Parts: sequence; structure tokens; C-alpha cells
Amino acid sequence: MTDIFQEVDEEVRRERLKKLWEQYGNYLVAVCVLVVVAVGAWRGYEWWQAKKAGEAGAAFESAVLLAEAGKHQEADAAFAKLATDGTAGYRVLARLREAAELAQTDGKAAVAAYDEIAGDKSAGQVIQDLAAVRAGFLLVDTAPYSEMRTRLEPLTAADRTFRHSARETLALSAWKTGDLNAARQWADMIIGDLQTPASTRSRAEVLTELIAASGKG
Repeated sequence: MTDIFQEVDEEVRRERLKKLWEQYGNYLVAVCVLVVVAVGAWRGYEWWQAKKAGEAGAAFESAVLLAEAGKHQEADAAFAKLATDGTAGYRVLARLREAAELAQTDGKAAVAAYDEIAGDKSAGQVIQDLAAVRAGFLLVDTAPYSEMRTRLEPLTAADRTFRHSARETLALSAWKTGDLNAARQWADMIIGDLQTPASTRSRAEVLTELIAASGKG
């Protein structure tokens, strides 16, 4: 008797499964197909991204070799093309290298290129700060201290990556333009920061001695 009941239960289950399949089977097949297609599309996208990154890496390396060979005009053109056509990461690197190449022949254009990167929020704060500091390096001999302060003082905060370079550039700018009080204040900030690199601290200490020797600081 028990076997009969078991057979009846199995038959009922089979009938239920059959009805469920007839009702929802097409949907289940469609879902499975969509999953397969989605996985295939994602794998294809990953392959395409890797291919583009490889091409951009090779183009960046070629441009660097041109720069190292002294072919600055060709390197500048190569970096400019990569800055437009490369993947996101290489576009930013290419823009920085393009500005560095411009600095070899046209300081004004290089500053403009760095300023453009510094103002581009999509580049990220660290890259923006790096570009601003590099522009400051190019301007330190010619720009008034007031302009340098406007450019670099926000970068001197304790949470900014290139604060040490920004402080040193401001100290140098103040020294060159004759604002010895400002130069001493920046030098003191550099020396007082325990995280300041040793080489930067040493230069700040030398600047402090020069200010003291001048008798005006």
C-alpha cells in the first residue's frame, strides 16, 4: 500500500513540474540565454579593454623613447595623440608628459598645459596638485610671489600629497622676490613638519641661514 501512495505522489509531482514547465519554461530558457549572452559580452568587453590598454601602453612607451632620444617635437605629437585617443589612465599620463615636453621648448605653453590639467577635476586631486606644482616650478623665476601664493598655497595643507614641494617652491619664490619674512615662514613650516623629506628640510635650513645672514629676515 505504501508503494502505491509513493507512486501517486511521484505522479502528482511530475504533473506539477510539467505544468510549471509549460507555464514558465520559455521564461527560464530566456533567462538562461540572457545570462550566457551577458557573460559573453562582459568577457568581450574585458578583452577589448585589455587590448586598448596594451595599445595605449605601447604608444606611451614609444613616445617616451622619442623624448629620451631628444626628438621633442615628435614626442610632443605622440603624447598629444595619446592624450586624445588613449585609455583614461594613459590619457592623464600623456597630458603630463606632453606638458613636460613643451617645457623643453615653450615654457608658456607648458604652464598653460599644466594649468589645464590642474583645473580638470576628472584627473583626480593628486594629478591636479602635481600639475599645479610643476607649473609653479616653471614660473618660480618669473612670476611675482603674489601669483605663486595664489597658485600653490592651497596645496600646502597637511592633507595634500605635494605639500612639501609646494611649500619649498613658495619659500624660493618669496626669497627671489625679496619677501624674506614670507620665505622664513615657509622655511620654518618645512623644517617643523616631521614628514618633510630630508633633502627638502636641508634646503630649507640653508635658506634659513641665508635669510639670517642677510640681516633682514
